[in-house]
Amino acid sequence: MIDKEIIENKIKNIKKYFKEIEPLLKLEVRFLIDEKNYQYLRTLERDFQLIVDGMVDINSHLMARLDLPVSDDYQSTFITLGENGILPIEFALKIAPAVGMRNKVVHKYDIIDNKKFIEDLKSGAKDFMEYVKLINEFLKIQD
Repeated sequence: MIDKEIIENKIKNIKKYFKEIEPLLKLEVRFLIDEKNYQYLRTLERDFQLIVDGMVDINSHLMARLDLPVSDDYQSTFITLGENGILPIEFALKIAPAVGMRNKVVHKYDIIDNKKFIEDLKSGAKDFMEYVKLINEFLKIQD
């Protein structure tokens, strides 16, 4: 059985982190990547990480409670939800790569192009709230 309280808490946190980055996403890219403004970039990175972590936690909870197949990695959790009608598959494929970017930011796997990171975050941030909306719609169906 799905524990809606767990998911609702994760959603609440995602919304909080999103609210923190919203004003920063309105700032110019060159301002955000300027070394003297590093705290803004670090805030974007950390809140982005926390948003993606929250989504993955929700995905994993749903997969476990609905007895869905175990995914090979966190990115695949979105695909699994898409393949099982919890998220539209096109949306799942669109948002899944956020996990790869999260890993690069957190683990410093590659040299990150901060300009591209910020531009991608600016253009894709609305997908976080779309994810929340879709999960909430799914939960309503489960009532």
